[in-house]
Formats: sequence, structure tokens, C-alpha cells
Amino acid sequence: MTRYASMSRRAAMTAAALAAMATLSGCGGGKAGGAAEGDMALGAAEGAKVTVVEYASVTCPHCAAWQENTWPQFKAQFVDNNKVRYVFRELPTPPVEVATAGFLVARCAGKDKYFDVVHQLMATQQEMVAGSGGPRGWLLRTANAAGLSDQQFEDCVRDADAIKAMEGRIREAQAAGVTGTPAFFVNGVQVVTPGGEGASIEDLTKAIEAELAKG
Repeated sequence: MTRYASMSRRAAMTAAALAAMATLSGCGGGKAGGAAEGDMALGAAEGAKVTVVEYASVTCPHCAAWQENTWPQFKAQFVDNNKVRYVFRELPTPPVEVATAGFLVARCAGKDKYFDVVHQLMATQQEMVAGSGGPRGWLLRTANAAGLSDQQFEDCVRDADAIKAMEGRIREAQAAGVTGTPAFFVNGVQVVTPGGEGASIEDLTKAIEAELAKG
């Protein structure tokens, strides 16, 4: 694994630990529900009748495909009108040190810009390899676009407390049995569309509507 040069020794150790986990690819199994510390959410308020949780990574091509192809319709159909609470949970995938840094940048940008940064990273994944400056250049450009200076970027990806919090979120995902990204859960029950890039809008709609119909 190539060490991400701008990360601290602790961050590099975290990346190594993540790499030692089960390989994250495709959709995983398990159940996940309820609120968790560090959750980033859109739509309905906490305690909503239906909560949809997505586990994803900014370096996961299947996650990027879902964001491009399914997210706009899902957002319009369920999030913008507050029919569901949509929760995004971070689960870094290879190259894990880059994904970890990307999530740190999104959080440093602030809650009002968090999803903008995550979606921008997914939309420009090709720059991670082919762009100017490689992974670091890709992340730095995204950080700058979100209003972070070069120094703020460097401080962000070296923040030991933020890295520790990330480690905790990853352990919670493991405890929930999540083994792949993207993974989707509707009120704690996983929704899987075999052979797809993640849960399809049709399968998510069926699961959500069933929960909304309950008394």
C-alpha cells in the first residue's frame, strides 16, 4: 500500500489497520439501524418513521455510480420532501488512506458543505489517479474549492482526534456486519439489488413505502 505523504504517522497506521480488514467491494451483509455518533444526515429529523442508512466510500467506484445514477431521483423522491431521514456513514475502501483523508476533508469543510465535498470527490474519482498531483492534488483541489486553505488541509488530514473518531465509526460499521460498499439499510434491514451498483431506486422505494405504510 502506498503511504499518503501528507498524513500523519497515526493516520498512516490507521490506513494500514483498515487495509488489514476484510476487503470492501460490492455490497455487504448485516444490519444497521439507530443513530450513531458522527452521523451526517439529510431530510427528516432524527426519530423519523423511516431512516435510510448508506455506507459508502469516496474512493469506491460503485458508490460513485450510485451517486450519479440513483441519488438524484432518490433525493427528489424521499429526501427533499422529508419522507425519510437519509444518513450517510463513512466506510473507507482502497486506497484506504486516500478515502480516510477525503472524509476528513469533508468534515473539516463543515456540516453545510459535507455532502458537497463527498459528492464532488465521488464525481471526480478519475482525478485520484489521472489528475494533476495524484491523490493529494485531487484532495487539495476539493478542499480549496470548499474554502479550506492549503494549511487548513494539511492540519485537517493530520488531526489525531478526527482520525480517532473515524476509527470509531469504522468499528461500529464492522460491529453492524457491514462488509462492503455501497450498502443500504431501511430501518435497519439491508436492501440489496443483486448485480447492481447498490440498491436500486425500485427496491429502495418498495422497502421505504412498506415502512411508511405501517401503523
